[in-house]
Amino acid sequence: METKKIMIILTAAVAMVSAAAIASSPSISADPITDAGTSGDVSWILVSSVLVFAMVPGIAFFYGGMLRKQSMSSMMTQTLIAIGVMTISWMAVGYSLAFSGDGALIGDLSKLFMSGVTDSAPSGISEMEFALFQGMFAMITAAIVLGACAERVRYTAMVWFLAAWSILVYAPMAHWVWGGGWFDQYLVVLDFAGGTVVHICAAITGIALVLFAGKRIDAVRNSTAHNLPLAFLGCAMLWIGWLGFNGGSSLAADGTAVRACVVSMMSAACGMMAWAAAQYMVMGRVGVLGMIAGSIAGLVGITPAAGYVGLPESMVIGAVAGVLCFYSVRYTKSRMMFDDALDVFAVHGVGGIWGAIATGIFAIPEYSGGVAGAIYGSADLLIGQFIAVIATLVYCFAMSYGIIWVLSKVMRICVTPEEEMVGQDLIEHGEHAYM
Repeated sequence: METKKIMIILTAAVAMVSAAAIASSPSISADPITDAGTSGDVSWILVSSVLVFAMVPGIAFFYGGMLRKQSMSSMMTQTLIAIGVMTISWMAVGYSLAFSGDGALIGDLSKLFMSGVTDSAPSGISEMEFALFQGMFAMITAAIVLGACAERVRYTAMVWFLAAWSILVYAPMAHWVWGGGWFDQYLVVLDFAGGTVVHICAAITGIALVLFAGKRIDAVRNSTAHNLPLAFLGCAMLWIGWLGFNGGSSLAADGTAVRACVVSMMSAACGMMAWAAAQYMVMGRVGVLGMIAGSIAGLVGITPAAGYVGLPESMVIGAVAGVLCFYSVRYTKSRMMFDDALDVFAVHGVGGIWGAIATGIFAIPEYSGGVAGAIYGSADLLIGQFIAVIATLVYCFAMSYGIIWVLSKVMRICVTPEEEMVGQDLIEHGEHAYM
């Protein structure tokens, strides 16, 4: 009965969205893409968009490989849900709320359904290409959230949660940082590719869901990764895609893009090796999961700073991120404060917080439009970064918890312990990932 109601609501929503889209479509520019600015810039941002999009299935492999085999299909399904929901929401409403108007807290609806967003520009990239690139960021942020609450939240609940979250949490965050919101109006804040908007936001959203859903049963929680090669493949896809994630954030095929890719590679390598060193000193061994987690920690750490620092600074950022995230994982696992299934907060949250603070310390004025990090004698940026981190944590947690609480009043959010033991693959999807 509940499924029929949901399908009726979805059908009605699609019909309304389609009608609104048709009504607004004449205002979208039909200029040929060959007019869209410098061809090198256009090509690089299109390639970067594809690279970031490839990170989303990479998340499915990375997360799925670290779960039980009974949860692989569920993780792939929820990742596809993130792609579908975030694409529709971003193109219809989210982009307008994030990148139009001059409000401090949120944009306006002047670009609803991409109204007035053209595919041509006198130089650089067009706004339509920019919107596409930013839409990939919205997708990957939603996909990261899935790892925290894995094996508990039903896929129907995740559809509605992400739909509300994309508008009430992600769009305002993007506006605050990149769309001329209050971070830009009242603070000195730098976030090159999403330390706050993507990683801290996703991590604290995951914690809100985890605290609401509770812990998994012991037999599930204590299970080990079922497919290390799949997790390794997912990490490789993420690492490769991150070059578009950070390099593309320059929004041009220029020296900043090259430098962002170079420091991202160095930070990832240093994060991986620092995690491995810490793991060896503490546990006397090094494993595949630890090394791939360390590389992700290094990439997360460099994300907000990628366009603003050089190679030496990236080495410090990556190495510290690797060590901090390693001990964060150990602490949360040993204390069992909450059941963050795939250590989303320990890696993306802690790594993102460190990256934001490190940007406030190490930002080089020549690379950041004259904004100086603390080591260059100015504390303004560092103070702004601290405030931005705290505001992101508080807002995203409160709104995310509020959304899931409201949804719980009208639908069942979590699977039962019995369903959890069997696995969501069979219970919710009626299929197995493996024969």
